[in-house]
Amino acid sequence: MSAVVSMMSQSGLTRVEIDCPAPATQRFCAFLVAGRVFAVDAARVTEVLRGQLLTPVPQAHPALRGLLNLRGRIVPAIDMRLRLGFDAAPVDASHTNIIATVAGEYFSLMVDTIVDVIEIPVAAIEQPTADSEDPSRDSVAAVYAAPGGLIYVLDVDQLLAGISDTGFERNMR
Repeated sequence: MSAVVSMMSQSGLTRVEIDCPAPATQRFCAFLVAGRVFAVDAARVTEVLRGQLLTPVPQAHPALRGLLNLRGRIVPAIDMRLRLGFDAAPVDASHTNIIATVAGEYFSLMVDTIVDVIEIPVAAIEQPTADSEDPSRDSVAAVYAAPGGLIYVLDVDQLLAGISDTGFERNMR
């Protein structure tokens, strides 16, 4: 990785390219869905909320559980169990909302529970081995073999692509 720096010298403005080491680790927000550990880039997460009231959206994508009001902003809430191809959580189960940004818009990722913000060595992050059209795998961008088991790193853009393709966002404007 390199950066270009402009410096003023006696002969005028000089541009210098400096080699910067690549980051050794990357931060992720890790969470549980159906007993499996998933993670998203922590830079995309703005906050974590528990137990938010949802307003259902008729004829919406099945994974779109509803809308929540985030200080006056209407935020679509995506049920990660359904989006990743798992069975729905029991009706009385609590959930956590991870508020993430995609193209300047806010989305809630409804997960079973938050694990932590973790740092993963960049060199240890591996590409998934199988490509699939299966919605449970289409958004897995990488895998990390942690000491306690696998962590599936999700691509937030891809995760929401199938849901926003339904025209939901266009109909809301």
